[in-house]
Amino acid sequence: MESQHRDLLRFATAGSVDDGKSTLVGRLLYDTKSVLADQIEAVERASVDKGMSTPDLSLLVDGLRAEREQGITIDVAYRYFGTPTREFVLADTPGHVQYTRNTVTGASTAELAVLLVDARNGVVAQTRRHAAVLSLLRVPRLVLAINKIDLIDYDEAKIRDIEREFTELTRSLGFEAPSIQVIPLSALVGDNVAGRSERTPWYAGPTLLEHLESVPVEGAGGHFATDAPFRLPVQYVIRPRTDELHDYRGYAGQIAAGTVRAGDEVVVLPEGHRTTVSEVRTADGPLDAAGAGLSVTVLLADDIDAPRGALIAAAADAPEVTSEIDATLCWLAEKPLVPGARLLLKHGTRTTQVVVGALTSRLDTEAVSYTEAPEQLGINDIGRVSLRVADPLPVDPYARIRTTGGFVLIDPPTGNTLAAGLVGDPLGSVAAGVGSS
Repeated sequence: MESQHRDLLRFATAGSVDDGKSTLVGRLLYDTKSVLADQIEAVERASVDKGMSTPDLSLLVDGLRAEREQGITIDVAYRYFGTPTREFVLADTPGHVQYTRNTVTGASTAELAVLLVDARNGVVAQTRRHAAVLSLLRVPRLVLAINKIDLIDYDEAKIRDIEREFTELTRSLGFEAPSIQVIPLSALVGDNVAGRSERTPWYAGPTLLEHLESVPVEGAGGHFATDAPFRLPVQYVIRPRTDELHDYRGYAGQIAAGTVRAGDEVVVLPEGHRTTVSEVRTADGPLDAAGAGLSVTVLLADDIDAPRGALIAAAADAPEVTSEIDATLCWLAEKPLVPGARLLLKHGTRTTQVVVGALTSRLDTEAVSYTEAPEQLGINDIGRVSLRVADPLPVDPYARIRTTGGFVLIDPPTGNTLAAGLVGDPLGSVAAGVGSS
């Protein structure tokens, strides 16, 4: 079928409260005919009851009663829609300051982020905060959606001023010009969302949907690095133990980065055993090659131990195996993090005990500046820490490979996730751009 050949783009939305994010998401769903007729009718009736002359498309996405009553988005919601060109997974993240951690969650697997600003207000503190978070997470492409241009009478000069200020901000955060697209639009009336607006003849760029359909996609999973060295976290060891497959031993998992072929030299970490790949298979049979994002079974030439939790990596460019990890954390829990905390760390398919060492610095995401040596990290805080794990782990810098450079910290008694972790200092460019306090 044709839909099987369409690629997939994962993207996230971010922005301040009342910038019109829910309306924009609703507009995308409406204009791509991704909602049912009875849903549209319900929205139209509710909009009339509210005294609105046009449908309130935000009602298509703000599904929780609390969200509707407060007029804000509370949690990350994943929306699925498609066009004849491409399929999309959209992480609709909250705009309120207290839900910054939810923005981190939604953007962590995104290949593109749409950051909204209100054309009347321009770049505000929350814009700077979200831009810093997107830089931290190494989201490779960014769209500035200057929304509500109908409320400033499509004033080109005002929009150009916002574009210049945003360009200066993103340059200081390490974004390069080709990865940034600025689109003036009105989610309420549809200007430059799916169709080009006649009211912005001075704008020659793509509509938002045209841009989403045309940006390059990095492979099956979007956030997987297809051009990076090969990485396969072992999820399961397949041993049929039948008469026909008595000696069969396959290592199954999802390729986190790179490409693998039969004959490739690999190393099994953390043990360090070197061997070669004898075969790459899926449920449909053997493959000549398999890339990042694909779930496969790899057979090795030598009978070596590669249990669940091991990492099979390219021998020529293997990650460092270490017990000491310099990391950046986004703290997600109500209870603050303090030095000496004993937690669990899950990296890939392996979980091990970890002790938190020094807290090096904390990022003030509103001022986009650093505080050195904080006493603790509170909820929504982002900071650098040193960690010591009980079992050495093969880790890549997050700035190089997002999947094998990321991990989570877990509360041992409850199993709750406490923090999202990034190996290394992906905030380095932020520090260089904005300094410290």
